[in-house]
Amino acid sequence: MAKHTKHARDNGDASDRHGALSKKEYRSELARLQLELVKLQEWVKHKGLKVIVIFEGRDAAGKGGAIKRISHRLNPRICRVVALGVPTEREKTQWYFQRYVPHLPAAGEIVLLDRSWYNRAGVEHVMGFCTREEYEDFLNACPVFEKMLIRSGIILIKYWFSVSDEEQERRFRDRIKDRTKRWKLSPMDLKSRSRWVEYSKAKDTMFAHTDTKKSPWYVVEADSKRRARLNCIAHLLSMIPYKDLTPESIKLPPRQKGKGYVRPPISEQTFVPERY
Repeated sequence: MAKHTKHARDNGDASDRHGALSKKEYRSELARLQLELVKLQEWVKHKGLKVIVIFEGRDAAGKGGAIKRISHRLNPRICRVVALGVPTEREKTQWYFQRYVPHLPAAGEIVLLDRSWYNRAGVEHVMGFCTREEYEDFLNACPVFEKMLIRSGIILIKYWFSVSDEEQERRFRDRIKDRTKRWKLSPMDLKSRSRWVEYSKAKDTMFAHTDTKKSPWYVVEADSKRRARLNCIAHLLSMIPYKDLTPESIKLPPRQKGKGYVRPPISEQTFVPERY
């Protein structure tokens, strides 16, 4: 993958290796796609569909940013973001997929998994958090598990965000400089830098076992955050046929008149200080 120049990086500049994409163009297209996502949401609710979207990829590949843009305009009661932490001691003794089962969607729900059961094929395997036997069992069991989900009526969509070594390093350094982003850079992220090749091999093995016809992986080129977000959302919309169920224009009814109602004195309420 070609290196990006300083002006080609997705840090607010207007261009990248694919040609011009200004911030104005990006925001305009994002707004259009987010409106379509609202239509998709209403269709999922109306038809009682069950949707899971998995987001995996390198650290700092832009998964979180894409998830935020997808869920931003949606109803959190319909579209849920699930980002599980480190398993508890009890969860470590369970069937591996068990901790994910409670988060599966019911009818009319969309679940966005910010990392998923594929942790076992990636970080757990590379960092030695699981045994070789557990790792190999996952590779064999995962396609069967996903086949069961699909057979039950769940729409399963899997995205892998691919970022170059150079771009990942730039984003890591950006996180170090920006105090509001340092929380994104965990000790595990730093260790992953020294095991780039091992993670690459793990990803290749994972794809060899789990990139199936029933449940394929869709790779998102993510060196340009703007393009990655737009491409991912556009593809997601193409995966689920939907119709526009936007209701007709709504007319507000007149507000009820306060017959005999007397508000309590304002002095009895505690207000937030107006500092701005």
